[in-house]
Amino acid sequence: MRTMTATRVSRGFSEVLDAVQHGDTITITRAGVPVAELRPVPVASGRALSDALDASTVSLDDTFEADITAATKLLSNGNPWPDA
Repeated sequence: MRTMTATRVSRGFSEVLDAVQHGDTITITRAGVPVAELRPVPVASGRALSDALDASTVSLDDTFEADITAATKLLSNGNPWPDA
């Protein structure tokens, strides 16, 4: 992790973004006090979503689950808006 002043970051923002894109995390300071961090965005994937849902302890209520099932059924049966 690198630390840079806000002034230095503003003068070399393109280079800072290049460093972050390559995996660096940069702490930005103002008057010697850390005020922000720039870090790479975590890569999102279907696998990550699936793992998060599997780890979830939240359950759906019966009505909501029935609505989701009905909507999924409509989508799998073709056009849900035949009059459109």
